[in-house]
Amino acid sequence: MNIKNRNLAFNIYLILASIFIASLVVSNLIFQKFFSWDFFGIYTFEISVGILPYPITFLVTDIISEIYGKKKANQVVIAGIFASAFSLLIIMISDIAPATEWSPVNNKLFHKVFGLSALAVFASMMAYLVAQFFDIRIYHFWKKKTQGRHLWLRNNFSTISSQFLDTFSVLFLLCSFGVIEWNLFGMLLLSGFLYKLLIALLDTPILYFFVYWFRRKFDLQVGEEIELIS
Repeated sequence: MNIKNRNLAFNIYLILASIFIASLVVSNLIFQKFFSWDFFGIYTFEISVGILPYPITFLVTDIISEIYGKKKANQVVIAGIFASAFSLLIIMISDIAPATEWSPVNNKLFHKVFGLSALAVFASMMAYLVAQFFDIRIYHFWKKKTQGRHLWLRNNFSTISSQFLDTFSVLFLLCSFGVIEWNLFGMLLLSGFLYKLLIALLDTPILYFFVYWFRRKFDLQVGEEIELIS
């Protein structure tokens, strides 16, 4: 690979990592708003808006896993942990800082919106840590097993199983911390997992598109990965 293509591959990797981290951090900040979505009369989802950007993180790690390899995917996951921890620190300091009398957002309102974010970030970090490493491990297990073929299989197997693990873990922790009532656990688990299952199925063509583009742009064979300097 020439220097120009190598630089392009590295810049795309940075963009994907940025999208991953932004989606992860934002999902933790907006989680307290819940909404309902009637899916063509088949099922009514009742989910947090924080779940909207979260499936993007699994799509991004699948793209990175397929094109850049397991090591680079794990590096992005670790970077996401540090980003979440740093956002948690900022939230805690901001919540402690006293508001002025003329502040458009007073202490009570700020704490109501962001006060529980610290617990949400912690719960999400724990669930995310387990689910993402599980996702990457399963993805590469099936990639090796199928010798780089059947992209749809490893994408859906890894994403669906890890999304259930993530949804269960984060809801269990939030209910344990008293952020969400236990009587809502079953309903939120079902709605959250079905939503993520739907998105996982819908993002398969997107993954195929990106993998096809990468292989044509960088002249990659099936199963071949781009090696970036660590």
